[in-house]
Parts: sequence; C-alpha cells; structure tokens
Amino acid sequence: ITGATGQLGTALLALEKSFPNYTFFPVNKALLDISNFDEVDKFVLNNKLDALINCAAFTNVDKAEDEVVLADKVNHLAVENLARIAKKNKIKLIHISTDYVFDGFANKPYRESDKTNPQGIYGHSKRNGEMALQRINPLNSIIVRTSWLYSQYGHNFMKTMLRLGEEREELSVVSDQIGAPTLADDLAFAVLQAIPNISNENVEVYHYANSGKCSWFDFATEIMKLAGLRCVVKPILSVAYPTKATRPAYSLMSCEKIAKT
Repeated sequence: ITGATGQLGTALLALEKSFPNYTFFPVNKALLDISNFDEVDKFVLNNKLDALINCAAFTNVDKAEDEVVLADKVNHLAVENLARIAKKNKIKLIHISTDYVFDGFANKPYRESDKTNPQGIYGHSKRNGEMALQRINPLNSIIVRTSWLYSQYGHNFMKTMLRLGEEREELSVVSDQIGAPTLADDLAFAVLQAIPNISNENVEVYHYANSGKCSWFDFATEIMKLAGLRCVVKPILSVAYPTKATRPAYSLMSCEKIAKT
C-alpha cells in the first residue's frame, strides 16, 4: 500500500484484521520512492507481493497549480513506474484516481467511458497517470476514481468543518458545486474485497463513491447538524470564493459498473 499514511491508506490498514488472509506492506514517501523503478522493483521482489494498491498522490489541488513538476512526478510519472513494475512482475495494480479528471460541465452522472477533460493541474496530472497505466496495460490492473473523500484520518473537508464549527458562529460554503462525499473506510473495504476477483486483460476503470449527491454547502450543513454545532452555514456561489484551481461544478459519477461487477 503506497501512500499508507494518507486518508485511504490509513483506512485500508485499519481493516487489516478483517482480512486475515492478506499481509499488508504499508509504505509512504519516506520509506519508498515510488518514482524510483529499481527501488520499487526490489521491494516487490523482496516481499513477494501479489498486488499494489496505489494511494499515493499529490492531492493539494490549489498547490498543484504552483508545483506542476512535483504534481506530475507523483500523479503521473510514479504511476507509469508502478505500471511497468506490475507488468514486469505479473502482479495486480489498483490505482486510485479522481473525479477531477472531468470538466464538471455535465448534467448527469459521469460514466467510466465518458471523455475526460481536466480543468486544473491536479486533474491533468491524475489523467496523465491514468493514461500511462492504460498505455503500459499490465494484466489485472484497475483504476478506481473516487470523489470528495473524507474520514477520521488525515486532512479533509469534514475535519475542517468540525474545527471551524467549534471556532466560528457563522461560515460561508459554496453551494454550486455538486458531487458525492465518500467515506474512505467504504472505499477501502470495496478495494480489499475486489482484489481476489480482479481478472482482466486490459486496464478497467471503475467509479466508486457513496450514493446520493449534495453540494459542499449541504455537506457542511449536515456535518454541523450531526456534530451538534451551532455554527450557521450560509450558501455562497463559487465566484464569491475564488480559488487558484478551478473545481468541477458537477462531478457526480455513476457507480453502476462497480456495483454490477
């Protein structure tokens, strides 16, 4: 498990006891440089790995606009490296991607086959990582796109709202960006359940998000309500809250394929 100290990596490790047939090998960037072919290849061979779950990513969407080279190295070139290693060693690769590969101009949930058109550096780097994996095409590899990840671990919108809800009486949150918040624990469980069943000749793409839809405003309102916080959440439009990177206005994804499979 790469990116093992991030949200999803931590959620995967928390499920280790529920999957006694698996042995987990968690690594982060301090333990393993995933952009170094020889280093990763050696790690795979030494530990006799059957599968790689790539949770490592440069996820700071606004920071990516300034750190283009680093975002590309982590989200694209390192994925290309893992794909080559998976192919060489004939092991499974599960790569986690994002709803940000889409432009957000849709009015119905995105399917896996829909055209990607990222609007920022982060989305571009993640899309390039997907394309590199598909081009190298190791057997039994899948891409899982997810959205609006939150959990009790790491940094995420929910934890930010809980902190601000304690500190402030009032808060403005954008109401014109629609998507699906996804609990990292649910995604982690789905990935671990999928591993033994992955069998495909070409890289398959799946969308995984929790069902339903909401805006960030709706999400924040519900967080305050469930936490019993008195902070009043007010809706604002994205234009009133400018950010360095463009976010998709609509990034709801259809999860029919993964449910069916």
